Amino acid sequence: MVTQERGPALPEPRGELSARLIGHLRDGRGLPDGEATAGAEPYGDDLQLALYVCYELHYRGFAGVDDAYEWDPALLGVRRGLEDRFLAALRRDATREHDVAEAFDELLVEPVHGTGVSHFLQREGMLWQLREYAAQRSLYHLKEADPHAWVLPRLWGRAKAGMAAVEFDEYGGGRPERVHARLFADLMRDLGLDPAYGRYLDAGCAPMLAVVNLMSLFGLRRALRGALVGHFATVEVTSSPGSRRLASAMRRAGAGPAAEFFYTEHVEADAVHEQVVRHEVVGGLLEVEPELASDVVFGVDATAFLEDRLGEHLLACWRAGDTSLRSPLPEPHPIRQ
Repeated sequence: MVTQERGPALPEPRGELSARLIGHLRDGRGLPDGEATAGAEPYGDDLQLALYVCYELHYRGFAGVDDAYEWDPALLGVRRGLEDRFLAALRRDATREHDVAEAFDELLVEPVHGTGVSHFLQREGMLWQLREYAAQRSLYHLKEADPHAWVLPRLWGRAKAGMAAVEFDEYGGGRPERVHARLFADLMRDLGLDPAYGRYLDAGCAPMLAVVNLMSLFGLRRALRGALVGHFATVEVTSSPGSRRLASAMRRAGAGPAAEFFYTEHVEADAVHEQVVRHEVVGGLLEVEPELASDVVFGVDATAFLEDRLGEHLLACWRAGDTSLRSPLPEPHPIRQ
């Protein structure tokens, strides 16, 4: 038995599914059955947390949890049931009738009067809302690019070369201080947040968990490599304009130089990445495997659908003057280096 000593603590459960799964990781008390999975809300807190915990075993794991659970057959069976329920809901709710070119043409159109989260934060976002946004997004950005790395062994030719080039940039181009996850940790320090990996998992909302789980789902299933490419392309195509607005929001709120830099870094980098991903990664994949076109489109649509759900949650809470987190953040405090 090799028990993980470092890493985040297991989160608090959010329902029967996550309680039984987390309890099993703590003391082997027994996994949830298929009936519990079948009755769970696919986008709800309980299923999304349970799925997030399963996936995290493939990243850094949890303190006090046996490393062997990563490939435990019974646990993998539970994860498969959770994934299937989530995936079925996405195929029902996010699938649209359009081709690859139409899907990307829609992403490239910036609305004249934007109503999304980055527009709101740029125009009127307050420091407490920027802090909440960073805490939510930390569930991904502190492992930025890691879910997408799973697809590299599943690609070849132009698609592999293009994906590897973008990932190299995401990992700092060989410079550890420029790794994007490190830059986000610096952003969190500027905002008086704790940059420890997994620190805000208990506070993160279900729509944010779903956004991160989508990446892991697509990355870990070889059969969904086309969907992962569609997802990654969506992120890169839409990142640069949004990052420009978020950099402006950080500057206006006086968030600090590292907070602003994280987004200014993404404005230029992701503008270049967009071209590489669309022409080399997507183009290269479909040149070799044209039958994956519908999966690429599904990746685009599922990403947009879940990001829209997250945006609706954040804006509804903030416009009501409420926290978007499951528990409010403490007042900003300096974090020791």
